[in-house]
Amino acid sequence: MAGPGFGRGQGPRGPAQGGAAASRTPLQRALYWAAVLGVWGLIFLVVFFAVFARGLPDTSALYDVDRQPSITYLDRNGALIATRGSQQAPPADLEALPDYVPAAFIAIEDRRFYWHPGFDPVGMLRAVQANMRAGRIVQGGSTLTQQLAKNLFLTPDQNMRRKVQELMLAVWLELKFSKEEILALYLNRVYFGAGAYGIEAASQRYFDKSARELTVGEAALLAGLLKAPSRYSPLSESERAATRATVVLNEMVEAGVITPEQRAAAVLEPVRVSRTLATQHAQYFIDWLDQEIRGLVGEPTEDMIVETTLDLTLQTAAERNVRRILDRDASRGVEQAALVALDGDGRVRAMIGGASYADSQFNRAVDARRQAGSAFKPFVYLAAMEAGYTPETPVVDEPIRIGNWSPRNYSGTFIGETTIGNAVAQSTNTIAAYVADQIGRDSVARAARRLGITSRIGLEPAMALGAVEVSPIDMATAYAAFANGGRRVEAYGISRIRTPQGRVIYQRAARDAAGGQAINNPPLYYMNQMLRGVVERGTAQSAAISGRDLAGKTGTTSDYKDAWFVGYTGGFVTAVWVGKDDNTAMRGVTGGAAPAAIWRGFMEAALPRLAVQPIPDGPPMPEGWVAPDPVGDLMNSIEDPFGDSRVIDGVDMDAGQPYDPAAPAGDNPRPAEAAEPRRREEPPAQNPEPAQPRERERDPLFF
Repeated sequence: MAGPGFGRGQGPRGPAQGGAAASRTPLQRALYWAAVLGVWGLIFLVVFFAVFARGLPDTSALYDVDRQPSITYLDRNGALIATRGSQQAPPADLEALPDYVPAAFIAIEDRRFYWHPGFDPVGMLRAVQANMRAGRIVQGGSTLTQQLAKNLFLTPDQNMRRKVQELMLAVWLELKFSKEEILALYLNRVYFGAGAYGIEAASQRYFDKSARELTVGEAALLAGLLKAPSRYSPLSESERAATRATVVLNEMVEAGVITPEQRAAAVLEPVRVSRTLATQHAQYFIDWLDQEIRGLVGEPTEDMIVETTLDLTLQTAAERNVRRILDRDASRGVEQAALVALDGDGRVRAMIGGASYADSQFNRAVDARRQAGSAFKPFVYLAAMEAGYTPETPVVDEPIRIGNWSPRNYSGTFIGETTIGNAVAQSTNTIAAYVADQIGRDSVARAARRLGITSRIGLEPAMALGAVEVSPIDMATAYAAFANGGRRVEAYGISRIRTPQGRVIYQRAARDAAGGQAINNPPLYYMNQMLRGVVERGTAQSAAISGRDLAGKTGTTSDYKDAWFVGYTGGFVTAVWVGKDDNTAMRGVTGGAAPAAIWRGFMEAALPRLAVQPIPDGPPMPEGWVAPDPVGDLMNSIEDPFGDSRVIDGVDMDAGQPYDPAAPAGDNPRPAEAAEPRRREEPPAQNPEPAQPRERERDPLFF
C-alpha cells in the first residue's frame, strides 16, 4: 500500500514542476535571474563596504585644521622675508571671487564637476586608456571632490584600499554638501606650495594681494600649481610654471570660461611674483636661522614671528651684484659665490649662500670651508704688531726656506728691502711666511681664534699664506673687530621671537651683543693703517670707492680654486668668496677681480643707506705713545721724546705691546723688553738650515 501510493504521489509532481519551469516566459526568467544577481550583489556590496569602511577617518572633524606651526620671518624694518611651515589665511568667500578664479580650477582639474556624483566614470576610463598607451601613469581620473576627500581625511598612500575609501568619502561629501560648498572647501584647503594652504594664503604669498584681486593670468598660474606645487613653482621653475599656466588658459578658453581675447590679454600681461618671495637667496639666511631658532626655543609648538637683522634692500643689492659678476665671469670658470655682510655688532645685514637657491640649498656662506689664501694674512700681521712690529719695520723680500717648504710670490719676483706695511699692501708671501715663523705660528693661530675663526687651524708653515679652510661668515666675523674699534663680535640674525598676539618668546639682550675687546692699540691702529693701504695702493685698488674710508684684504689660492675679498669701513664689513663647488681651478681669477667687483658693487649700493662713519680708532693708546716716523726710522734715529723707548735699526721696539686678553681695554702693560725682530738669513743655498723652533709650549698642536 505504502509503496504504490508513494510512487503514485511522486509521478505527477515531477512533470508538474518541469512543466511550470518550462512554462515561464523570457521576461519571467530575466526577472528571476536579476533578483538572484541583485541579492548576491547586495551581499557583495555590504561585505565590500564593511571591509573598506573599516578605518575610515572621523568626518566630524571636517572643519578642523591639523597643520604644523608657521614661522614668519621679518627683516629689520618689518618687511616680510618668508614664511615657513603651514600658512592659513581666512577662508575666501566664493561669491566674492572673480568668476574666472574658481572656473580656472574646474577647467583644468574637473571639467564635469557639476554633473558627476563625486566620481567621474568617463574621466576614469579616459585616464586608464591614456596610461595604458603611455605604459605609465600620465593622467589621473580624480575629481575635485575626490581630491578634497583625500586632502581632508586621507594619507597620500597609493593603494587600492585608500582609493576605495576616497571614492566612498567623495560620494558622502556629494550627499552632504552642495557643489558650491564643496568647491569653496576645496579652494580654501588645497595646498599651493611655499607653505600656503588655501587660495587666499596662496594669493597673498605669491602676489601680495587678496584672492579677490587675482587677474586671469594669476588665477591660471595658481590653478596650474596644483598638479605638482614644487615642480611648477613660479619661484624656482618660472619657465615651467609659465608653460603650465598657458595650458590652463587654453583649457579655460575651450571650456568657455574666458574668450580668446581674454586669453591673449592674459598672456601679454606679465605675472609678477611677490618681491619678498622672488628674493630666493634670502632663503639661505632663513635656513641658517631655522637651526638657531630650535636652539633658542626648541621645536615650535605655535605660530611664531621672527624679527631678524636682515635688510631686504641690501639683500637685493647683494643678489643683483653677485648675479652680475657671475654672469660676467662665467667664461673664466666663476660658478659659485658667497657673501656675508655684518654691522659692527655682528648683525647679519645680507647673506648670499650660492648662485641659485633653487639649484642648490647648500649654504656656502655658512657651511662651506675653503682655503682663505692671503685673506688670512691680517691675523699673521696682527700677531706681529702685538709682538712689537710696526708697519715701518724693515723686512727683505727674498727667497726663504722653512723646513722643506719654500714660498713663492704671486709675481714670481722679489723686491728686496721693504716694510711690513708695503708687504701687506702687495700681499708678499715670503714676508708673511717669514714673519709668522719669527713670532710663532701658534701666536697667529691664537690671534685668528680670538677674532672669531672657528675652523681648525694647523701650525704648518703654509698656514701663514692661508692654507686654512674657513667659511665666509667666520671671515666677516673676524674682520669685524678691525671695523668696530677692536671688539669681538658674534654673527647673529635674530633680534626677537614673538607670537602673532605679541607675546615675546625670545629677546636678544644687550649683553649678548656686547663683545670683549679683542684688539688693543696700537696694534689696531697699525692694522687699519696697513689694510687701508691694500685698497689705496695694493691688490684691492679695484674695490676703492671715492670719498670712503675703506680697508680690507684680498685672498687667492695658488691654484685659483678660491678667491676672496674681505673689506670694511666704519662699523660694516662684507666678506665675498667665489669659486667652484667641485673645487677645480678657475682661470686666473684673483681676489682683486671677481670678489672685489662684487664687493664694490654691493658697497656702493649699501653705503648711502647705512650712513657709515670712518673706521674708528678704537681704545686709547698707551701713555706716551706716538705714531712711528718713517723718515726718522730710515735715518736710524734713536731719540725718544718720552725718554723710555728703545730704537733699534730704526724700529721703536716698544711701540706695540703683546695683547693681554685678561687686561681691561687700553690698560695692557707695556712689556719690559720686546724681542728684536730677527733679520732674514741668507738664502738656504749659502747657509745651513737652522733648527726649527718649538711652535707651542702648552697648547695642543691644532686648534
